[in-house]
Order: sequence, then C-alpha cells, then structure tokens
Amino acid sequence: MMENIETTILRNLLFNNDYCRKVLPFIHKEYFENFHEKVVFEEISKFMVSYENLATKEVLLIESEKRTDITEDTYKVICEYVSSLDNSPADLEWLYNVTEKWCRDRAIYIALMESIKIADGQDENKNRDAIPSILQEALSVSFDNNIGHDYLQNYEERYEYYHRKEEKIPFDLEYFNKITKGGLPPKTLNIALAGTGVGKSLFMCHVASSVLLQGRNVLYITMEMAEEKIAERIDANLLNVPIQQITDLPKSMFESRLNKISKKTQGTFIIKEYPTASAHTGHFKALLNELALKKSFKPDVIFIDYLNICASSRYKSNFSVNSYSYVKAIAEELRGLAVETNVPIVSATQTTRSGYGNSDVELTDTSESFGLPATADLMFALIATEELENLGQIMVKQLKNRYNDPTMNKRFIVGIDRAKMRLYDCEQSAQEDILDSGKEEEYDPEEDKKQNKFSGFKFT
Repeated sequence: MMENIETTILRNLLFNNDYCRKVLPFIHKEYFENFHEKVVFEEISKFMVSYENLATKEVLLIESEKRTDITEDTYKVICEYVSSLDNSPADLEWLYNVTEKWCRDRAIYIALMESIKIADGQDENKNRDAIPSILQEALSVSFDNNIGHDYLQNYEERYEYYHRKEEKIPFDLEYFNKITKGGLPPKTLNIALAGTGVGKSLFMCHVASSVLLQGRNVLYITMEMAEEKIAERIDANLLNVPIQQITDLPKSMFESRLNKISKKTQGTFIIKEYPTASAHTGHFKALLNELALKKSFKPDVIFIDYLNICASSRYKSNFSVNSYSYVKAIAEELRGLAVETNVPIVSATQTTRSGYGNSDVELTDTSESFGLPATADLMFALIATEELENLGQIMVKQLKNRYNDPTMNKRFIVGIDRAKMRLYDCEQSAQEDILDSGKEEEYDPEEDKKQNKFSGFKFT
C-alpha cells in the first residue's frame, strides 16, 4: 500500500530528530484531514514541547488512551496506525521540500474554505475585507532557515552587509539627505512634527512629488483631506502653478503639462482616502493586496496623512484606552507595516498646545503620546515663526535620528513656497545663523571684550 504524505511526515516527526526540530513549528494540526492523524500529530507536538525530545510509539499510545475526545473504535485505529509507523530512511532535503509544499497547499486550501465562509456571511467576526490578507498569509507559508545571526560564524555575511549599498529613497533637499545619509531606508517609520497649518501635509506632498519624479511608485493615504485636495496640491507642485490658479488653467494646457510629467517618470502615484479615524493597518494591507492584484502596483514609499487620525488594529473604536497606549499602538503597527512591505513610511503628528507657536519644539511637545517618538526611526519638527514666514522659510529641527548623529545639522532652514506647495534649498548664508548646526564655533576673546563678558579676566 502506497504511503501518503501525511504518514511520511508523522513517521519522520517520530523518528527523525533534525527533521522534527526544523519543521514542527510550521505544521498546524488543522493541516491534517484524518482525525487519527491529527491526534498523533498533537501528541508528538505536545511531547516535544514538554520534554524537548522525540516521542515514542509507547508515549503516543499511552497519551492517546488518556484523551476524552476519542472513542474506543478511534483508539483502535490510532493503535494500528502508530504500529505501522517505522523508521525508514529518507533524504532530508527532499523531506523538507515536500513538507513545505504540503504545508503551503494545506494552508491555501484552508484559507480558501475560510474565504468562502466569509463571503457567504457565515463568519460573524470577519468581513470580506479580511479575505485578501487571509489568502496572502497562506501564500506566504515557508520554512525560514534563518534562526539567528552567529556573531563568530557569520562574519562574512556581516562584512558584506557593512559594504552593501542600501537602497534608499533620496530627498530633493540637500540637508534632509545629509541628516539621513542619502535618503529614507526601507522598513522605517519617519515622522514630521508640526502645529496646525505649519506644513505637515505640504511637506509630505512635496516629498511624494519628488519621489514620483524619480520614477518610483508612491501610495498616499489621506484621512484629513479629500483625494482631490491632495491631488490639487500635487498639481501645484508638479505643474509649478500657484494652487489658487489651477482652476484657471485651460484644459488643453492642463493636459499638456501632465503629459510632459508622465513622460518624465515611470512611476505611479495612487491617492486613497479613508474617513477620519476609521482605517488601520488591516485596511492598508487589504488596499496593498488589491492594488497588487488589480493594478500590479507595489509602492516604493507610503505616505499616511496623518498618524494621529488613524485607527488601531489592536484596539476597537469603542474600547476604553488612554491616548498614550492608543497612539503608541498605531505607531508600532505602522512601523510593522513598513517592515512587512519593505518600504519607508512617512507620516506626521501634531504638537501639543504648548508646542504650537514655539520656536524651539522638543520631543516632549508631541501630542497625545510620547510612545510615538519612541517608535519612530526619524522624527523632526517643522517650525514656522513670523520672521521665517516673512523670509519664505521654515526651520527643521531633528528630534530623533537612527540614521545619523542628530547633533550634526540639528537645525537647518529650507525655503517654502506655500502657493506652489513646494520646498527648496536655501542659500548657505541662511544656515549660518542657525544654532546647533553641528559645527564648532570659534572662540573670539575680542568679541567677548566688546560684550563685556568675563570682564574680571585678563586676556594675554
């Protein structure tokens, strides 16, 4: 009689130590269709977890007899089945491959059955939005060979990593490239902190436009403004037209300018609007799956406007939770999404009332939750004062930076054209009066004499 794949797997889980330790974490009892095979697997798994050793036939028979969920007839079937298992040798690599394929096939089958149940309205806890993520999870089933970095043994891989050029999303602004060492790396969460009306959305729209012109794909998720309003800001930036004058452009000119832009880039720009505080990372994952299926679109960077008005996938909307935990949960979920999709995520947050209008914003001026800066990889404040506004400038202050030393170029100036929703590099002279630039100031004793400082000291 020909042995089925389930029997081959159970037999090797019982007798093959290396095989058992490698594949057991990836096999679920739901993968077995026959009840007696499911029972045998459960007992093998429980024994390995409890005693960190392989089970034996005697263990399986004794533990199965103790169970209250099997009949006498089922127990007889289990006894016959366990007795038939023998220690026949098999090629380990072949075993790994067929087991991995079996796990994936079973996961896909179960996911399809669950999706049909959801589609028919038979699942009270899940709606149809969950179907893409269920199928995606099943399709991603695989045996991960990496169980950690051995410091002494894996030095070659580490050396290659040190000298590998990381794929980054560069800015079109000199000082932002300086503080990030060339741009935003994947798997990161990057946050702009600013008061109302200072320029959070303007900053994100400008950076999103520049990324599109690099020939990359951009996903812009908005929960504050309508899709058309975001697109209007992108038009002002890319068409080089004041936002108030866009409606005055003749259709032929508008179309001509957009055609010129489309010829300059191979990228795609998708804007998706969600109602305020209604969407979380579960919705964003479903959107990414839908875009991949319907448009073959995979973003190179994701903008979320903005973090504080997202929902959390961990906490329900009517769940009583403090703002610290809630906003921290949103930040952690967004960073997890960045890691999962292997792209940088750019978002923003509000300052507190004390931080609004403050010319020297600190991390403590983050509204609602200090857990947000604890999670972010890069966080900077956008500061607008009356003097800077008159000069057409805005100050950027680094608050947290995992890419570079945040004391270097801690503060710097960028130009701002609010009418055209643009940022631009200022002349170097604009940076010279900024404190904490990371440059050491020369000590001039004559200057101190003029200011009557250290008047009690004699200079030689």
